[in-house]
Amino acid sequence: MISYGALMPHPPVLVKEIGGGRLRELQTSLEALSAISSELLASEPDCIVFLTPHGNVFQDSLSYLTAAHLTGDLSDFGWSDSGTSLENDLQLMQTIAELAETKGLPLLAVTSDLIVRYHLKEYLDHGIIVPLYFLQQAGMRDIPILAISVGLLTNEELYLFGKTIQDASDQIGRRIAILASGDMSHALKEEGPYRFHPDGPRFDETVKEAFDRGDFASLMDIPSQLRENARECGYPSLLILIGALDGYTPDKIITSYEGPFGVGYLCVGIKPGQKTESMIPVLQRRKAELTATRRAQEGLLVRWARLNLEHAVTGLKAPELEAELQDLKTQRAAAFVSIKKGGSLRGCIGTILPAYKDLAEEISHNALAAGLQDPRFAPVTAAELADLEYSVDVLGEPERCEREELDPRRYGVIVSHKGRRGLLLPDLEGVDTVEEQLRIACQKAGISPHEPYAIERFEVTRHK
Repeated sequence: MISYGALMPHPPVLVKEIGGGRLRELQTSLEALSAISSELLASEPDCIVFLTPHGNVFQDSLSYLTAAHLTGDLSDFGWSDSGTSLENDLQLMQTIAELAETKGLPLLAVTSDLIVRYHLKEYLDHGIIVPLYFLQQAGMRDIPILAISVGLLTNEELYLFGKTIQDASDQIGRRIAILASGDMSHALKEEGPYRFHPDGPRFDETVKEAFDRGDFASLMDIPSQLRENARECGYPSLLILIGALDGYTPDKIITSYEGPFGVGYLCVGIKPGQKTESMIPVLQRRKAELTATRRAQEGLLVRWARLNLEHAVTGLKAPELEAELQDLKTQRAAAFVSIKKGGSLRGCIGTILPAYKDLAEEISHNALAAGLQDPRFAPVTAAELADLEYSVDVLGEPERCEREELDPRRYGVIVSHKGRRGLLLPDLEGVDTVEEQLRIACQKAGISPHEPYAIERFEVTRHK
């Protein structure tokens, strides 16, 4: 069973040995963290499951540490005497991993071999050490823990993984406390880590009010652009947290919030009450309805791209070009196919100039490449197909230009120098200036901004 759930911020400045005089501005958080830590320990958990956004975080998978004892410190932040070592509850972790596999949830075991081969993190990060500090101040000693890093998965996958933790605890009879580590917006002030954005305080207020009401379901519906503009790092952790509390009515909720340094620090403590109906069937129904709506609204070129990838992944009947698209066989043009999952990029491949005999074949090949051959991502699986959103950009003829003639909303850009070329599509989220557009295009091409590169611009016809 789940004995307690908590969301804690993790800035090292909260630790008195590091924060010093700045702690005077953090009294609200310090008091809440002390109260939540005491309540968590009073729930007598057999294990504390930590969820961190600062461990080994992957685009397409959650991960967990596998050492028998988990160690870490805050020496990188100026406190050399902060070391800790706790037992890793490997039996519980193995049960979670087995259940996650049956549900198709990606979960990577960070073994010593992978740590060496890919230079992964093997120690507890500050996202765990800082909350652990407050638990130890409250009297925690030898309770085993788990160290799980979030992944950039869909909201539904993160919630379902939380429910998987609950299922594992029930299966082996463990009392488990869930501790989600994460800060809220980093864009609360001009002098903060990021420049001020009005969506920063808006995001933080939305999350705090949802916890105050005990309305966990509404947390699933926060728009991705709001989260992006807020520059937060706690959302994936809190989705797993509320998933772990699926079916529990909250008996008591503690919340506090402040953001004196431009970052929002939200503290939440949840004492679970009686069990009620699971939200999983509701989420599954909503997902099916969303997929049906998306398919009904997609353009013809988007449908052509999607059906070709689905055929390649599933091996089902190859799609036939619809009557309305027959004229694609008489056209030649470069095209890009972009795929998103849960608002995040899942693949994007295209051609700068026409590479195939007609536009239908251009889109088909690039759809398969975006889904199966983009080196930044693992190939798309059949289980993901219902979650994917597609767009197709048909490129116009590129033309030489000067930087003064660019407009990142209207024109895409191609930079080239000594055989290296980089392309960036127009009207991309977060690319608002010509300077940013050129910087990213040069970075993709491996061109230094100081090299005398040539610039071309092009327009696109975007199909969604």
